[in-house]
Parts: sequence; C-alpha cells; structure tokens
Amino acid sequence: SDLFRVVKELRKYKQFKLALEVYEWMNNRIERFELSSSDMAIQLDLTSRVCGVSSAEDYFVRIPDATKDYRIYGALLSAYVGSKERDKAESLMDQLRKKGYAKQALPFNWMMKLYMKLNEYNKIDQLISEMKQKNVRLDMHSYSIWLSTQEFKGSAEGMEHVLEQMKLDLTIDPEWMKFSVMASFYMKLGQIEKAEDCLRNLETNIRSGDNLPYHDLMALYGTLGKKEEVYRVWRLYKSKFPKVPNWGYHKLISACIRSGDIEGAEKFYQEWLQCKSHCDPRIGNLLLRWYAREEPFEKAKHFFDQMIEAGGTPIFSSWALLADAYTKAGRISGALSCYRKAFSLIEGKKIGTPKRCSIA
Repeated sequence: SDLFRVVKELRKYKQFKLALEVYEWMNNRIERFELSSSDMAIQLDLTSRVCGVSSAEDYFVRIPDATKDYRIYGALLSAYVGSKERDKAESLMDQLRKKGYAKQALPFNWMMKLYMKLNEYNKIDQLISEMKQKNVRLDMHSYSIWLSTQEFKGSAEGMEHVLEQMKLDLTIDPEWMKFSVMASFYMKLGQIEKAEDCLRNLETNIRSGDNLPYHDLMALYGTLGKKEEVYRVWRLYKSKFPKVPNWGYHKLISACIRSGDIEGAEKFYQEWLQCKSHCDPRIGNLLLRWYAREEPFEKAKHFFDQMIEAGGTPIFSSWALLADAYTKAGRISGALSCYRKAFSLIEGKKIGTPKRCSIA
C-alpha cells in the first residue's frame, strides 16, 4: 500500500506524529487494511515517541498474544530503554529469553544501550559474555557499544581486545563499517599506522552504489590531518557519484576544517553554493563556527550575512554561533539579541513528559 510507504518516509524525516496519524486512520478502516506484526511494532514505537511509554504499554496489552512476536516485544523494549525504565526493561528481556526471542543481537544491543545510559559498564560485559555463550552473533552496533564501554572505563587494553575480536569477525556486514569504527578507535589510542591500515581496508570493501563509506573516509582522513587524502577520496567520490548530495559537501567541508585546510573549506563551500539541491544552513555553520572562534568578529558577521543572501534561513545554532562571535568581541548586547532570535525559533515547542493519548 502507498500508505505504508508514506509512513516509511515520515519516519525517515522524524515526522512521528504524522506517521502515527496515518496508522490511526488505517486502524479505523480494518476492513481495508490488515496490519502485520511489523506494522504493529512500528505503531508501538511511534506511540511511545509521540504519547509516551504508558500509552505504548496500553497498545501492547491490546495486541492479541498470538500476534505478539519478537518485533513487537523488541519495540516495547526499545521504549523502555529510551525512557531509562530499567526494571521494566530487564523484566521484558527475561520474557524475550524465555520465549526464544533473544537469539539475535538487537535485544542485547537495546539492553547495552540502557546500561550505557546508566553508566553500568560491567552489565555490558556480562551481556557480551552471554551472547558469546549462546552463540548470538555480535553485529556492528554490539561492537561499537562494547568499544565505547572500554573507552569510558579508561581501558586501552580492553579496547585493543575488542578491536582484535572485530578484526577476526568476518560476519560483520557491511564490512567497510567495521573498518571505519576500528580506525576511529585506533586514532583514540594513538595507533595511527593501524588506523591508516583500517582506512585502506575500508576503501577496498566499498560496494558499488554506496556513498556512505566515502563520507567516513573523508571525515577520518580529515581527523588525521591528511588533506591530500581528503582530496583524493573526494575526487573518487565525484567520479562515482557526479550528483553529490548536500551531506557529501557537509562531510567534505568538515574534513577540510578538521585538517586545518580552511582555504579548501571555503573553496568547496563556494562550489556547493553553485550546485546545491537546496540551502542547508548546517553546511554554512561549519565555517561560521570556525570564524566565530578563530577570526575577527567582522569576518563572522559578514559570512553570516552572506549565508542569508544565498537563500539560507538561519537555524537555532546559526544564531548561537553568531552570538559567540559577538561575545568574543565583547559586544554583549549583540549577543543577547542573537540569543533572543535563536530562542524565538523554538518558542511553543514544549519539552517534557508527553500527554497520554488514545490509540485505536
């Protein structure tokens, strides 16, 4: 159905309330629409995001037991993790184990995310051990959380151990992502040669039609300060994808700034202005942040004005960055004016406990 594709697009752009309304409309027309367990899991997730965990629980209770599968239980577990409801999450995880729904990495990953939020790193080690004992294959998210755990614990030896485990694991898909994560953590350990070796492996594992690996390559080479490699990957990227999306330019300009190549960042920003699909202020913000921090006030203000002239509409962070430039120059009244404009953009957007709502 076209409506299911609409829901997919709405979720992609984080329009959760609208996506939930589409499901509510279908729920009221059960003679025309038959929802699968996957659809119900999605609706449960949307209910949690829009209306809160209590409403998601109410929806879960109304689903017939015979229909509840690992997807629906997983969606509720995700909701508990998002709201840091440890007791309920642990109880539900036990149910998943008993029902045989804990045979894949996803529920373990949710629990590890919960323990990361609660700073209970030993619990994560226990879950990793359980996965290995039960032959549950670790995926890229499992390894990323495990690595972050060792980093937060300040264990370089632990990070090395996980990285060696990753290197030997041939089941991770896509493989390029494995090498991207490994390169990032080797950089944190100061092991640059190993990081560069991972980047070479990353490049050899790029699949045709996938532009995301090029984004990671540019970002990581930029972090290493290797301007020439950033440019080389950019040329390769453009040869494979003549029509580069805005996010590709965002990654390129960010990589140039990371490597200290401000001249290159300015050049590519001008190139982007000529071929952009639409004006994205986040790209201009990359240079604005640099100017606000490192350049005289006049340059930051001039660039901000140019962003608007080019058709960009300043977002909250744009005004906040300009406020930083005003503050650095000692122009406090100007900074306050910028902050007022920044906060005016989010007036009326309430942050807090969502209201309960009735889901059919």
